[in-house]
Parts: sequence; structure tokens; C-alpha cells
Amino acid sequence: MAGRSESSAGPRVAFRLEASAPIGGGHAMRCLTLARALADRGAECLFLVNGEAASVLPALAGVACRVVEPSPEAAVAAVRTAWPDGADAAVCDLYRWMAPEERTFAAAARRLLVIDDLASAPHHCDLLLNQNFGTEPAGYDGLLPPGCRRLIGLDYALLRPDFPALRPAALARRRDAGRPRMILVSLGLTDVGGITGRVCAALASIPDFARAEVVLGPVAPSIDRVRAIAAADPRFRCHVGLEDMARAILQADAAIGAMGSSSWERCCLGLPTLAVTLADNQKPTALALAAAGCVALAGDAAALDDAALRAAIAAFLDDTDELRRLSRASAALCDGLGAGRVAAALLEGLA
Repeated sequence: MAGRSESSAGPRVAFRLEASAPIGGGHAMRCLTLARALADRGAECLFLVNGEAASVLPALAGVACRVVEPSPEAAVAAVRTAWPDGADAAVCDLYRWMAPEERTFAAAARRLLVIDDLASAPHHCDLLLNQNFGTEPAGYDGLLPPGCRRLIGLDYALLRPDFPALRPAALARRRDAGRPRMILVSLGLTDVGGITGRVCAALASIPDFARAEVVLGPVAPSIDRVRAIAAADPRFRCHVGLEDMARAILQADAAIGAMGSSSWERCCLGLPTLAVTLADNQKPTALALAAAGCVALAGDAAALDDAALRAAIAAFLDDTDELRRLSRASAALCDGLGAGRVAAALLEGLA
């Protein structure tokens, strides 16, 4: 792997990821979180992304970012253009790259971290991160090279520092919670299949709540529908992009949410959640969380008709005892400090 000659600068870390309407923005969000933790340790970060990524996640405009072609060779060339002697570390969060592509990309850096959610294919890396509930280190036996360090589970969940900072206040607030008054609706930046509009239409027919805060990404297909619902029902507020998600979760009493990185944000702050799965790769985690009593599970968005969706939401909001149980169980899963642990592991010994 690459070396470097400059001793005065901080560590250099290259990220390779993509964001799009089908993929969503979760990969980019968790990489931005890790980049922040690395920057706090003096690292310089460079993002290598696809052309659509910035429109899906405008926050990428705040970091050093280059659009690259899909091949790993193009990513290596981009790193070498930025840093002729290579990066100290690289991070790959890209489902369609497996061991052969990762082996090529590894030439750009002294150390490679792969972020994975599936444990279904071989990887070539020095560190492997799977932050999902229910994953076991042994699930990667035979899929990783000798000596690869496995960072497995919610101790390594990539959450921004505002989540653990608000955790004590959030858990205290939920201790004696009654029927939910403030509902957070957050079903992914790309709003797969217009699920946010469907949820809001179902929620609008339920009388006993005070406010619904609805969070969408800038390319979400439900934006017009949700704005129309909000115009007709003053309980709804539509946020296209939301800077302070941690405070929104703190202030909410319950959530209707998608699986993915946002699940661990809600767990950290003990927010009881009715989960809707939007893709097949979300189902194992959703089922594991539901079996452990940490989320209520409405089901798969594509399989739920509107009547079933409304019934699931109404039943979820009606059971205050279950909501308190969900809050306690979910909060026990994740302390929110994982980004610092991953950053320390990635940079260990690179000075």
C-alpha cells in the first residue's frame, strides 16, 4: 500500500462512496460523521463520489469532494492527484465493490476500512466495520483476509457528537412519557416509493397528537404531497433537509422511521419507533430489533396498503406502556460514541 513522505501534516483519509435516489444518502451521512471524528483528530479528508451525490446530500458541499468515475482505478488516480504520495487511510462504503475492487483501491492508502451491512461477500481490507444490531464477528469468517480487524455492532455506530451530548436529557424526558404528542416522521432522504407522503396521509386521519415534524431530502418524491398535507393540517411541518436532527429527536415523543443509520440516532436518544422497511437489506436488522423488543415493526413499505399502514400507526401511538418499553430497550443498545472509536481504530499507529 502507499506510503507518504510529509511528516508535518495530519493524516490523510480518502472516502469512496455514492449517494443516489435508489441508494439513498445514508452511506454519505455516516461517512461525513466519521470524517468529522477524524478531523477532530487532525485528519484531512477527501470524498470521492458519484455525480448525483451532492444533489441527494447537500452537506457534501461542506467537505473536499471530487466526482469520480465508477472504477477503482479512477478513485486511485483521484487520490494520487490530490496527494501524490497517497493517503494514510481510505474508507470504502460502496455495496457494489467487493474484494477485487477493494484490492485495487487499497493501493491508494496505507490502510483500508470497508463499511459493510451484509456479511455476504469477501472483502479485502485492514478493518471491517458493520455497525448493525444482530451482526456477529463470526459472520465474517472466511470473508476477510488474515489480520483484518472487525469492528462489529452498535459500539461502533457512526453518530454525530450532538446525539450523545443530548442523550442524558432525552432519556430523562422519556422516563414518564404518556401518549405521544410530538411525532417525528423520517423515512430516508430519498423517500423511496413516496412512503413519506403515504405515512403523512395516514397520520393525518389520526386525531390525538399535537404536531408532526416531517423530514425529507431535497430529491424526495413526497415533497409536494407533504406540503399539501401541511397546508391543510396545521399539525404538520415539512422540513426539506434538517440541520439539527438530534434536537428534533430529543423533542419528539415517538417516530415513524426507516431502518438505516437514523435507527441508531433514535436508539441513542431512546425515541420509540415504528419502523418501515424500504429495501430487502433492511429487513434482517428490522426483524432482529423487533424480536429484541427495540422497535415496533409495521412491515415492508411495498407490501403495506394504506389501510394496514394507518392501522399500524394507530396501534403504535395508542400503547403508551409499549412505547415506554421500546424507549428503554432501544436506549440500552447505543451510547452514541462509536464514531470516536472507529476514528481511533483507523488512525492507530499511522503517525
